Amino acid sequence: MPYLKKFKIPLLWLRRHTSSREFVLISSVLVGLTAGLAAVALKTLVHYIQVLLAYGNRLLEQPLWLVVFPLIGILLVVFMVQVLYSGLLGRGTASILHIISQKSSIVESHKMYSHVLTSGITAGFGGSAGLESPIVVTGSAIGSNFGREYHLNYRDRTLLLACGAAAGIAAVFNAPIAGVLFAIEVLLTDISISAFIPLIMSAVVGALCSRIILREEILFFADQVNVFEASHVPFYVLLGLLTGLMSVYYSRSAWRMEALFEPYQHQPYRRALIGGTLLGLLIMLFPPLFGEGYNSIKLLESGNAASLLQDSWLSFFGTNEWLLLCFVGMLALVKVAATTFTIAGGGNGGNFAPSMFVGAHTGFFFSRLTNMLQISTIPESSFTIVGMAGILSGVMHAPLTAVFLIAEISGGYTLMIPLMIVSATAYALVKYYEPFSLDTKKLAQKDELLTPNKDRTVLRILQIRHLVETDFHTVTPDTTLGELVQVIAHSRRNIYPVVDEEQKLKGIILLENVREIMFKTEKYDLVQARELMIKPPDIVQATDTMTEVMKKFDETGAWNLPVLNKEQYIGFVSKSSIFTKYRKLLIKTTAN
Repeated sequence: MPYLKKFKIPLLWLRRHTSSREFVLISSVLVGLTAGLAAVALKTLVHYIQVLLAYGNRLLEQPLWLVVFPLIGILLVVFMVQVLYSGLLGRGTASILHIISQKSSIVESHKMYSHVLTSGITAGFGGSAGLESPIVVTGSAIGSNFGREYHLNYRDRTLLLACGAAAGIAAVFNAPIAGVLFAIEVLLTDISISAFIPLIMSAVVGALCSRIILREEILFFADQVNVFEASHVPFYVLLGLLTGLMSVYYSRSAWRMEALFEPYQHQPYRRALIGGTLLGLLIMLFPPLFGEGYNSIKLLESGNAASLLQDSWLSFFGTNEWLLLCFVGMLALVKVAATTFTIAGGGNGGNFAPSMFVGAHTGFFFSRLTNMLQISTIPESSFTIVGMAGILSGVMHAPLTAVFLIAEISGGYTLMIPLMIVSATAYALVKYYEPFSLDTKKLAQKDELLTPNKDRTVLRILQIRHLVETDFHTVTPDTTLGELVQVIAHSRRNIYPVVDEEQKLKGIILLENVREIMFKTEKYDLVQARELMIKPPDIVQATDTMTEVMKKFDETGAWNLPVLNKEQYIGFVSKSSIFTKYRKLLIKTTAN
């Protein structure tokens, strides 16, 4: 936030002369403004990259370039990440959730601009991924670094992080309500009424940025909305079930295809070549997969679906209605592959826009098929729009965000009832098969996902490395009883770890187990530590989560457990120190 440096002195004055709540309100406006401008910059960057590519290389007349550009974009992004960020960028909403739970909501400062640049190049060159996740990371980084600059506590810093994300989403879609709901549903696990005002202020400022600066052709909106009719409710329920199943397919397919790239995780350029090539081949068969895909959605909801076949090899067969229907259905199925190849290949983007793409094509397919079979006559534009909410709810596990986002971009609340029906049905079905969203599943498997439960939230914030106590005197297996007594005389602890020359833990000696013989001087040279040591009740690894550590304490009943880095002894962790740190952190995270 370079331009905010000129305001640093006034802000420091405000920090000292206002209450924490008042300063957070002021900060939320500045964070919202900065995140909104970042979103505007990102959308503008993508738009003009595509304009330059189209005019400079006659993209529209030479579809072959559609195959080449995405590969070039992914390679450029991989090169930038390797050279500028040492191969570590941290993509998607999951990275922010990990930072909230494991890094005290402190986001690296380079993420305030790195995601704008890398995702802009990815999508601008035709990568089949969305810009929403990168702008969430960017806005979160802006809020987090603002909070860190002015020494805000964890709770206020996390709130500003969410404000930045809300402003980013609001600016990208010109949808402030959706921005607020996204921050609440996805990022904030514990929300109070007092947090709503900063979120709303940030989202409104972010939305105003895009509305004032961006031209209409850069923003995505839908305006072909039909009046809702109660007789269509059964069809909306069926659409909800279909989008729910498609969401399960989307999430599981993405996971499986991403796993195929695991063997190349330390070979970034090979991964980029594979991902970019596969993406190019898909785009050659299905040109609408080029870029975010919002143009395709606009064609569907405006009744110009036949234009999707333009430049496709299927156009050789004409514009047969059944051929078009099959093409739209195939687009819904293969979009997940295109997105996964983009992201797993090394491009930067998210699943937000692809989810809406799949939802729109699913809704159009369902409604057009219903009409063609003469089962009923239902409005295709409305089902196209509502379908976006179904997939968005299922993939992102954010039904409220989906409902209000689609309502806002469609220019009103005419479809509120069908949006609720489809979103709720899809979400309920997906939740049964997939308890976690596509972005949070990996975090849940690592037990790093925050929950509304404050106790579990605090435990996940705690880190073993901050709790290891190293003031325990070690002895070797050959240490005699006499030498051990001298160690005991100079120690305030009642546990003595026994380690070998390589610092590998062999056992522990408890003071209570040597108390009876420690004054028998005739045994000082006869008894060694290996005869007195016992196996510890359990072992804590430095990589264990706090949930795993507390489980070990509960199962053993111990108050102190040794901590190892693989096999090497590094210290002890005590239940009392965990409780002390827990109480301090609980006060810190719940303070208003």
